Amino acid sequence: MKAFIVEFIGTALLLAVVTGSGIMGDTLGVGNAAVALLGNSIATGAGLYVLITLLGPMSGAHFNPVVSLMFWRLGELKLKKMLGYWFSQFTGAIMGVWLTHVMFGYSIMQESTKSRAGIGIWVSELISTAVLLGVVYIGLKTAKEKIPMLVALTVTAGYWFTSSTFFSNPAVTVARSFTNTFVGISPENIVEFISAEIIGAILVLSIVNLAKNKTD
Repeated sequence: MKAFIVEFIGTALLLAVVTGSGIMGDTLGVGNAAVALLGNSIATGAGLYVLITLLGPMSGAHFNPVVSLMFWRLGELKLKKMLGYWFSQFTGAIMGVWLTHVMFGYSIMQESTKSRAGIGIWVSELISTAVLLGVVYIGLKTAKEKIPMLVALTVTAGYWFTSSTFFSNPAVTVARSFTNTFVGISPENIVEFISAEIIGAILVLSIVNLAKNKTD
């Protein structure tokens, strides 16, 4: 139960950072998307570093259903616990968005109208998820103590080198459909985004399994 609560709180705080910094960047940037994205990416990377460093020892600091999926497939997470993590991550992510609306004096219940569609964005999201999971997997093997920094820097860079701005997280995707702000995504685009994220996860897991079989 402790791990589930930590995943809930961690994911909620992550979305509060993502959403709040997006609102703040967009407001202070006075419509300058580059300034908004800069503030959004730096704040998200910094927030991730702190959250993973502090909460990692308690739950693993997944904050992401595909990360939990990878650990389950690797035999490091039981199915029941993975499902509990998923529940905590999705509900925590949505709660984090709603909490941010309260902090900024916005209407709590919103629906994004921001379209994020097209083959380029979907391929981008597939690659984003594969890159993130690859960094986590290789990092745990070669530089475990540096995982917080590796993930934080990967996400920060991902905001800028991908057209989808590196969602790479089904819980984040769903939660961001509940905010009609800079970081929002239209509910109509959720299925494509999550499908791309799942395919990216399957791609990485297939490569990992192939490598294991060759080693065996």
